[in-house]
Amino acid sequence: MKLFKKLSEETQSTPKTVSDQSNETGLGTFGGVYTPSILTILGVIMYLRFGWVVGNVGLLGTLIIVTLSTAITFLTSLSVSAIATDRIVKGGGAYYMISRSLGIETGGAVGIPLYFAQALSVALYTIGFAESLVDAFGGLNQLYVALATTIAVAILAITSAEIAIKAQYFIMVAIILSLLSFAFGHPLETTNIEILGASERVSESFWTVFAVFFPAVTGIMAGVSMSGDLREPSRSIPVGTLAAVGTGYIVYMVLPVVLALRADATTLIEQPLVMKEMALWGPAILLGVWGATLSSAIGSILGAPRVLQALARDGVLPSWLSFLGNGNGPNDEPRIGTAVTLGVATATVCIGDLNIIAPVLTMFFLTTYMVLNVSAGIEGFLQSPSFRPTFKVHWSLSMLGALGCLAVMFLINAVATVIAALIVLAIFIWLQRRELETTWGDARRGIWMALVREGILQIGEEDTKNWRPHILVLSGIPKKRWLLIKFADDLTHNRGMITVCSVLPSASRDVSQQSDMQDTIREYLDKRGVQALVRVVTATDFFDGAKLLVETYGIGPLTPNTVVLGDSQEPSRRDRYCQLIGHVHKAKKNVVIFREDSEHGFGQHRQIDVWWGGLQNNGGLMLLLAYLLRTDMDWRNAEIYLKLVVPEQAAIQPTQANVDRVIRGLRISAVSQILVSNGRPFYDILHESSQNADLIFLGIRTPGENFTKYYEDLQCKTANLPSTVFVLAAPGFSYGEVLSDR
Repeated sequence: MKLFKKLSEETQSTPKTVSDQSNETGLGTFGGVYTPSILTILGVIMYLRFGWVVGNVGLLGTLIIVTLSTAITFLTSLSVSAIATDRIVKGGGAYYMISRSLGIETGGAVGIPLYFAQALSVALYTIGFAESLVDAFGGLNQLYVALATTIAVAILAITSAEIAIKAQYFIMVAIILSLLSFAFGHPLETTNIEILGASERVSESFWTVFAVFFPAVTGIMAGVSMSGDLREPSRSIPVGTLAAVGTGYIVYMVLPVVLALRADATTLIEQPLVMKEMALWGPAILLGVWGATLSSAIGSILGAPRVLQALARDGVLPSWLSFLGNGNGPNDEPRIGTAVTLGVATATVCIGDLNIIAPVLTMFFLTTYMVLNVSAGIEGFLQSPSFRPTFKVHWSLSMLGALGCLAVMFLINAVATVIAALIVLAIFIWLQRRELETTWGDARRGIWMALVREGILQIGEEDTKNWRPHILVLSGIPKKRWLLIKFADDLTHNRGMITVCSVLPSASRDVSQQSDMQDTIREYLDKRGVQALVRVVTATDFFDGAKLLVETYGIGPLTPNTVVLGDSQEPSRRDRYCQLIGHVHKAKKNVVIFREDSEHGFGQHRQIDVWWGGLQNNGGLMLLLAYLLRTDMDWRNAEIYLKLVVPEQAAIQPTQANVDRVIRGLRISAVSQILVSNGRPFYDILHESSQNADLIFLGIRTPGENFTKYYEDLQCKTANLPSTVFVLAAPGFSYGEVLSDR
């Protein structure tokens, strides 16, 4: 009954997870992500520059540009989706994701250029609107029209972001109408059609044209930047973003075919509104142009200030700019940031040339995309226990996206790429507010020593977000306790650290013998494929040596957080053994006792039973260890069973619901089993339920009075079970937070 009550109380107070952290009054997937993204994708470049793209590089070149651009955006979308489903995504979009993955310095180094990219986007779209208006009616000053439009969309964003968002639906109808009118249109009368090749009067290179086109597929930032206003960011961002990318790709693959079949290259290059001349009803194209440019401008004027607001709130900007983090109204709207963005956009409008602004945006967005991919790639590659996205993407795809961004940046303009990298690096160094001075030797060992030194000095105190197993294995001679070492190795899976320890008797105080034994153990581990450190000490007996290792082993903050012991079966040593358990616990380290089933070992590596009492204390650590174990190759097909005992039938349903909710929130695949005691002793139920398991996790009580007697009873009551792990979590550290959201 106590177990059931404990779980009920805990699950009610468990921190909300990604899926639970939602804004009930926020925007949905369609309105908050898909609509702003697709309206920005099908925007000013499509209407005013797509004919120019086809005319310069031909149909085949255009299809290659569209495919390459969309491939980069698609890979970035996968990375964004992975990050968004791993943690709560608040205001700031891409900046927030990067800063929470790679740190505030990297986030800020990319977030500041990202802000300017989105602020410049406002100018790009208002200039496009003004250009189409002047082309349609004439007699207007394009600069004045662009300035007036920029001010108008800023006022709309400041006064009512909600109206601005709702206006997107009407604009989408206008764009659909324009595309239908264009689809049922007609060829131009004066055509000299060149379907596969570009015009003979080509004035721009392939990569120059690519740079002008690429902003057309950067619309995914419009949806991501609204992350703080979404009802369910972890669901809406992946679905809405990928749907928008797919829709945009289909449209952009069909349009150039129609353009190439209806007009010659010269006409496509010289007439920005060539789509209007081809359409069944010309004004529909104008409606689409105006709707797309205005909606994209609105999306950017809504997104950019939110990035600026997040930068200010995180302290990335200088303290005298902290007022930019202020919000207004119940929706925390960044009105001050919108006013600042208006100033940046107004200054950019004075340039007045889409072909100049678009390549600059391309470099900014490619830089952001590259770092987003690196963020997801590094998290996936390191396989941090705290990185468990529900939208799983292999790290190689993210890194491929990052390399694609970098390669395209150099192909577009190598000098501009270097300048962009220097700007990002300068911001990064400025944010770090320190100077890294290292004397590099001429050998690889010297380099590694410098990196290790800097790393140890920067590690700091252990925290739940970055917790990793750092295991001290008190194994003795590895050949005699090999399964113990194998168990520790399976837990780390090359993501933590293992030190295999042995204690020599005091008579063997010969330093050379101690060193030789370390080398022998290290060679043995290398042959068995286990990467581990080795430590051999001398002491009067094993227990004194073990205490010495627990107290002194490590460098600075880089000390073991978990001690793995073999089970003690010898009654004469039981008291000293239990004292060692208490000593390790007082040292604030986890105690993990492995009792091997000598006949079956780990069996089929298929079933892991965790006898659970919730996330607090031992429960969080046991579930985390089971999760880590299953990431190993041998255990990848294992099923984790969370088993709880309740006193009566009526308690099954509420307990089942609570446990299932916790499992879903933790994003760990596990099966809950609620068992009814009906007056039976717990250990009878344990033997009956876990007899066919391959590994069993059981929590043990905190050492205290009569602990030796308690441990002896535990040994008797769990005899003849499969391989069993007894777990005692370190005091003062919440393993439930390692599993739940940051």
